[in-house]
Amino acid sequence: MTNRDGPYGQDGQPEPLIPKHGGYRKLKSFQIAQLVYDVTVRFCDKYIDKKSRTHDQMVQAARSGVQNIAEGSVASGT
Repeated sequence: MTNRDGPYGQDGQPEPLIPKHGGYRKLKSFQIAQLVYDVTVRFCDKYIDKKSRTHDQMVQAARSGVQNIAEGSVASGT
């Protein structure tokens, strides 16, 4: 239901202008970033020496993509 004051939730209360954070796991970008991280780890474990700096950098970069989406979601709630 909507009126001039804005949209309302199922409980009849107005929805906030900025939604609460925490729903980032449902975002397609988060799901793809998680998939990229998983594939990167498997690729690095199979083809790149685990003691190599390249292995560490690739895994850290993939992890950062996932973490940035999660942190951005938290920041959007403030």
